[in-house]
Formats: sequence, C-alpha cells, structure tokens
Amino acid sequence: MSSFRFLVDVNVGIAVANSLRGGGHDVVFAGELDWCMADADLLSLAHQERRIVLTMDTDFGGLVYRSQQSHAGVLLLRMPGATRHEKIGVVQEIIHHYGDQLPEHFCVYQQGRLRVRP
Repeated sequence: MSSFRFLVDVNVGIAVANSLRGGGHDVVFAGELDWCMADADLLSLAHQERRIVLTMDTDFGGLVYRSQQSHAGVLLLRMPGATRHEKIGVVQEIIHHYGDQLPEHFCVYQQGRLRVRP
C-alpha cells in the first residue's frame, strides 16, 4: 500500500490523524497548527505541502468548485454523528481500495459510497 500525505481537519479528529500516522502516512492535524484556521488557509497550506485534506466540512466544495481554489486532493466524509472508530474504519477502507484516486481529486464519501470528481 502507498503512503500518503494528509492534512486532517479538526472536525475529523485526532484519533483519525493518529490512526493514519500509525499506518505510515505523513499527517498534519489542523488542531496542532491552529484550531481556528480558516478553511481557505487550510486548503492553501495543504496544496503547498501536497497534502490531501481530510474533512467533514462541506465548505471545501465551495472553495474548490465555486472559488476555484487549487488543491492536492480533498476527501470529504459525509458521516454526521459517526464515532471515531467508524471514521477510522471508513478512511482505512477508502485508502485501501481507492487510495490511488485521492490525490488531485475531490472525493466524497456518503452512505457507503465514494464519489471521485476531478
């Protein structure tokens, strides 16, 4: 399995970030930088560092598609109320089955399905 570079948003949680680190991925947790960093700044930092943003915040869709902000990949989890264990399991499955599609794409996971958009 390939190793990826992620920027994990605070709404996804430190447990997911630590799980990814344990899996050999290069991970920055947004809460370790600035708990209140604006989404546009997170996306810009991730792009500069060639990191895939892992988030539960739908505002990233607007930044990518309406504002045309550059990115190195976004994985949006649409899992309201999910536990940390559920998020960890889903992220591991996505990386295992679709990891090569994450870089440079906007991916949305919802109700057991992953949509990959350019």
